[in-house]
Amino acid sequence: MSKIISLDFGLKRTGVAITDEKKIIASPLTTVDSINLMTYLHQLMGKEKIEIIVLGYPTRLDGSDSHITENVRLLKVAIENEFPSIQTVFVDERYSSVNAMESINLFGKSKHKKDKKLIDRVAASLILADYLQSIKK
Repeated sequence: MSKIISLDFGLKRTGVAITDEKKIIASPLTTVDSINLMTYLHQLMGKEKIEIIVLGYPTRLDGSDSHITENVRLLKVAIENEFPSIQTVFVDERYSSVNAMESINLFGKSKHKKDKKLIDRVAASLILADYLQSIKK
C-alpha cells in the first residue's frame, strides 16, 4: 500500500513526515538539509511507495506571500518534474511551527523547544495531519 509524505520546507532545513499504510496516522520522520532534499526524496521513494507529497504552503496571516512562498512554489514544480507520477498538493502551514512547539511542550519535551530539527519534523506531521483530516471530509 502507498503512503503520503509531508514537507515543511525551509531555506536551511526541511521537516518530513509520513503516514502509515492505511493513511490514518501522520508521524514525524526526519529533518534534512534543504540542499539535500531531492537526494533524500529519491532515497525515500526507493524504500517507500509514496502516492502524494503534501507541501506546507507558507503565507502571512493576511494570506499574502511570505518570504519563502515563491521557493515553495518552485519546489512543487521541481518535485512534479522529478516525480511525475506522484501527486503534489499544497496545505496551508500557518501556525504549524507554533503548534509544533506547543505540542512538544505538551508532551513534556520543554527542554527540546529550541531543537529546530524536531520542530520542523513535528510541524511536517501537523501539516500532514491537517491534510488527512481534509480528505476525510
